[in-house]
Formats: sequence, C-alpha cells, structure tokens
Amino acid sequence: MRYSSKTATAKTVLPGIWKVRLGRPEAATPISLKQIPADKAALIALPAVADCPLLLADWRCTVTAAGFRVEIPVGDDAFFGLGLQLKSHNQKGKKKTLRVNSDPVSDTGDSHAPVPFLLSTQGWGLYADTLRYASFYVASHVPGGEKGVAHHSMETATSTDELYGKANAGANRLVLFIPAAKGVDLYVFAGPTLKQAVQRYNLFSGGGCLPAIWGLGVWYRALGGFTQEDTIRLAAHLREHHMPCDVLGLEPGWQTKAYSCSYLWSPERFPQPQVMLDRLIELGFNVNLWEHAFVHPSSPIHRDLEPYSGDYQIWGGLVPDFTIPAVRDTFGDYHGRELIDKGISGFKLDECDNSDFISYPWSFPEHSQFPSGLDGEQMHSAFGLLYQGCLYAEYRKRNRRTYGEARNSHAFAAPYPFVLYSDLYDHRDFVRGVVNMGFSGLLWSPEVRHAVSEEDLIRRLQSVALSPQALVNAWYIRNPPWMQFDTEKNNRNEFMPGHEKLESACRDIFQLRMRLLPFIYAEFARYRFEGLPPFRSLAMEWPDDINTHKIDDQYLIGDALLVAPMFSGQKERPVYLPAGDWYCFHTRKKYRGGETRTVAADLHTIPLFVRAGHILPLAEPVECVRPDTVFKISAVTFGENCQACRLFEDDGISFDYEREQYNIVSLMWSQDEGPRVTRTGHYSGRRYEIVSWEHVS
Repeated sequence: MRYSSKTATAKTVLPGIWKVRLGRPEAATPISLKQIPADKAALIALPAVADCPLLLADWRCTVTAAGFRVEIPVGDDAFFGLGLQLKSHNQKGKKKTLRVNSDPVSDTGDSHAPVPFLLSTQGWGLYADTLRYASFYVASHVPGGEKGVAHHSMETATSTDELYGKANAGANRLVLFIPAAKGVDLYVFAGPTLKQAVQRYNLFSGGGCLPAIWGLGVWYRALGGFTQEDTIRLAAHLREHHMPCDVLGLEPGWQTKAYSCSYLWSPERFPQPQVMLDRLIELGFNVNLWEHAFVHPSSPIHRDLEPYSGDYQIWGGLVPDFTIPAVRDTFGDYHGRELIDKGISGFKLDECDNSDFISYPWSFPEHSQFPSGLDGEQMHSAFGLLYQGCLYAEYRKRNRRTYGEARNSHAFAAPYPFVLYSDLYDHRDFVRGVVNMGFSGLLWSPEVRHAVSEEDLIRRLQSVALSPQALVNAWYIRNPPWMQFDTEKNNRNEFMPGHEKLESACRDIFQLRMRLLPFIYAEFARYRFEGLPPFRSLAMEWPDDINTHKIDDQYLIGDALLVAPMFSGQKERPVYLPAGDWYCFHTRKKYRGGETRTVAADLHTIPLFVRAGHILPLAEPVECVRPDTVFKISAVTFGENCQACRLFEDDGISFDYEREQYNIVSLMWSQDEGPRVTRTGHYSGRRYEIVSWEHVS
C-alpha cells in the first residue's frame, strides 16, 4: 500500500531537531531504550534553525508484506555516516544494509556499529528510529519512468567499477527500507552546517563522553594465558624500560570460565588478585578486564539471570536481556561489588556483536526471543550499547570515570566511554574507521596486535597513537612486539638482535601520544559539552570543498591538527591541505592550502600539519597519568592572531566536573601583546603548568 506523506507533520522535538511519524512504528526502538537524556541547554546554545530542511510533501511511503519503504528526493549531495563503515567514506550511490556483523568483508553495510543516521553536505542528518537491519539506498537506483542513463549510451567499460558506476547515474532519491515494520519515526537534525548537524545528534544523545584522563594514555593488553606473576613481571618490564603505559588489560585467562564467563578470578592463575591489583596501581597502571556477557552456569549470577535471558544459549551460557531493570541490577551490582570496588578501572566487552562470515554461528540467532519481547535481530542491534550502559552506570554510582572497549554499538552511543575495535586487521580499513566514526557518535581504535615487519609495526603504532585509544593488543604474544614481531618466535622468547633500537622508536611514538594528551583531553571536553567529535573527517569541517568528499585516509584532531597516516611500502604520499595556511608539525615549514601535495616521510615520521591561527599545547611526556600529575606545557603558536587554546582542567577521574568543579586554562597569543594565560573556574587543583612559548610565523 502506497500513501502520501502530505498528512505527516514535522514536530519540533528540540531546537533544530524534528520528528516525523510515518505509519505505525514498532514499539521497541533505540529511542524507547535510550537511558541518557538529551543535553537541552547545549542544543539551545547552537545556532538557531527556523525550518525543517527537508520537504515532507515530496516524500513517498509504502507498506509492503516485507516491510516499510520511504523515498525522499535528494540533490547533488555527498552523504556520510551510517555507523562504523570500514570499507567506504562517501555513501552516495551505495546500498547499505545496516546489519550487526563483526566481519564486514565487503562494502555492504555490515558493521560492528550500524547506526541508521545519514548526513548530507547540505547540512542535515536523517535518523531512522529502528532496531531492524534497515537498508539505505543512497541515490543508488533510478525508478521506472524516470530518466536515467539509457543502455545504448553506455560505452564499452574497461573495468567493473566503470561499468557498475554508470549503471544508475542520475539517481536522485534516498530510499529507506525497514524489514518487518509498518512504519517508522524519522528524526531530522539540521545544521545549518554538516558539522552542526553532527553536534545536534551527539547532544541529543546526551553529549559526548569524557573519559578518565588516564584512559587517553597508552594501553597494553597482555597474553591471554598470563598468570598473576606474568602480569606483574610485564608491568615491571614496561616501567623499567620507560615505556609510557597507563592501562594493562587482562584477557580471558583471568577467569575460571571464559567462554561463557564466570566473572570469577582463576585461583590457579591469579591466587591473590588483590595483591596483584594493589601492586599494579602502585606502579601507576589501571587494570582493564576482558569479558563477554554470556553467563556460565558456574557464575554466581547465573541463577538470578536465568528467568530473564533469551531462549538460546551461547557457549553454554545465558544471554541476559539487558532491557530488563532486574538484569541490569544483578549484572551491574555484581561487577560493582566484586570487581570495580576492588580496583578494576574498566572492561573490554567482547563478542557482543555477531558474525555471518565464519564457519560456525557463535552468537544468538535472529529468530531468537527475549523476555522483553525483542527478537534476535532487534537484540543484536541493542545488545552492545545496553551492555555498555549497564557497566557505565556502576562507575557513575561511584563517581568514577572509566574508559573501555566494546565490539558492538548502535545509535546514541556518544555519551558512553567505550571504544570500538575489530578482529579484522587491514590497516587502511582501520584508518578509514577513524575518519568515519565521528559522523555517528562513535569511537574507534585501529589497535595494533602484531606486525609482519618493523615498518608495519611502526606505521600501525603511529596510527593508533593518533586515535581515540592508543591500544597495543598483544593477547596472543608473550612479549612486547618491539622485542620480536614474529609471533612464533616471540612466544618462544626469541628476541630480535638489536631490538632495543626498535623499542626506542616505539617509545618515541608513545611519547608523542603523551605530548598530545592534554590537547586530546581538551577536545574530549568539547565533545562532552558541545557534541563536537574530537576526531573527524575533513568533509565534516569543509563540506563545500568537494575534494574532501573522497579523502578517507586523512583526518583532523580537533580544529588544529591534520593527520595523514603512512602505510607499509610508502616513502611518500599525497596529502590534501584544505584552504588556508598550514605548518608541518615536525619542521615548522609553512604550506599554502587548497591543493594536494606529495609529502615524503621517513620511517619514524608521520605527516602532521597544524592549521594556521592555532596554538598547540605540547606536554613533557610522562610514563603514566597519576592523580597528582601536573603536565608541563610548551605552547606553540602557528601564524598570527591565534585563537585561544582552551585546556580543560579537573581531577580527571570523577564526575565532579558536572558540578562545575573544573577550570578552563586559556592560552592566548597576539602579535601586539605576546603570550597570556588565564585560568577560570572552580577547581582548586592544578593539572597544567605553562613552562615555555614558541612562535612560528
């Protein structure tokens, strides 16, 4: 049945956000499960938008036996978003089915975090409130009766890309199809710029997350079978070799049962866990524990969760229905009492996604049922974020911030301090994830697990050091990869001759991360209060520059720093510098923007460029961030009449900043007045000391 949407109305939800109800939406949706309220005050502070930017009268809706379809005319836009897309950047001309999948082998929409939120360079975003595996046809097909590309006009193609790329030229409709549904609530987020549409979405989500400051340091995950003694030995080794590291992660072996999980310390491998935790904390480490949410029969919480779990088990364990308050209370209270209160700083939430591209189906099926009424398809979309929310709530109860990892997320994830990761390992895909994540309120780590060469290790570490989470995931190698990157030799304790040189190069990379930590922390504070992603695509910043629409291997950190990662085999690479002046971070050489340059970089250099008119605060590197750490800052000004650099100063570990217990430390420089520093706010401590200034003209 087709009907017109002319009778539908766009209802203002919050400033710059409209809701359009079409047909009869399903009851269970991301918004119905949303637990963090919108940041209304921050939304009001954004530039006003008077009218909904999409004309409802032009929409067409159809109810079919298979589901619900919406057709919306679009112009010559570029389109971005749809969650953590690892295979493409600009989504125009593509069909994406947003299915939870840990193994996205092709560019079809499968994702660890499929988010039904699409953004246009015309300055609007469209969110579909559904937990279904929705398909977005983004100007990809030409309907019958409309003018497309006539078959006789096609010249002989010389490649499949050329052939298929021309097939639907002229398509000018966005089509959304939601299986099983009879309607949907659509939300329009207006800019007026693309970046401000993203901000509105993140603030509607509740604002971005502000991790504990130690979470922005360097992470190291140890071998899965490590013991208590192994763990302490590794921690001591890292400190003795002065390798910056804030977080040590323990993999499945810490538990008595891990597939499924008991959440109990193994008495054989960890006979005195509290002694170990106290020692690690003394050395300046925060401890993160691996787990998944499938509950083993031996777990103390199994009996209480059994009535509230799905009708299929995984690895012999329950699949708890986190939509039910009793489940969140039982699961969360146990973790809080037995793990968080005893010193655990965070969790790695593994296997909370799904996979269709491996030889055995390890997760619950889409046809499964849960006590709340959700089916398996809906639960796969919701499961990761509900799991995050359950544990995040325990840290909030204790006025402690955390930073963790998760392998699945969905809509409105911005407030949750969890970083996505993947078992896949293509370096270019990993960098593309950093470029794309900011469109959908997500965080992503291009984690380093192993390397095939010294060059591969260094290039991967450079990328991860300039990402939301600087993670070395050595869960299947006994020793750090800079001692031996060959897995088999590493596990036999056979180290490379002269590996100390490689270790020194890796230490330099980690120290770069620590130099930038106050700057990155300040950008996360902007994410929290303004909804502005700390890492973002060039297209988000310069949507009117069509050159940025295809750049999926460069990104910004904040407003000031442009990152252009290098990949194995490259001695040089093209770098596009948008309009304006730019400075090489390493040489301080000035470049004119608006063009692509070929940039050479030796093995130990990653191309970094600073935008003119900005001040970059660089800290003296520390090996870890302790509660009393004071960063010594060298401020570098690039160009004339620089805008103020605002550092966020608080205790770095609590939510007291929500009660205005923070300072803004403003670094200012002008040609007439020179450097100035002001500190305003209500935090009595000191986190930053400005020790020097450098001016680059």
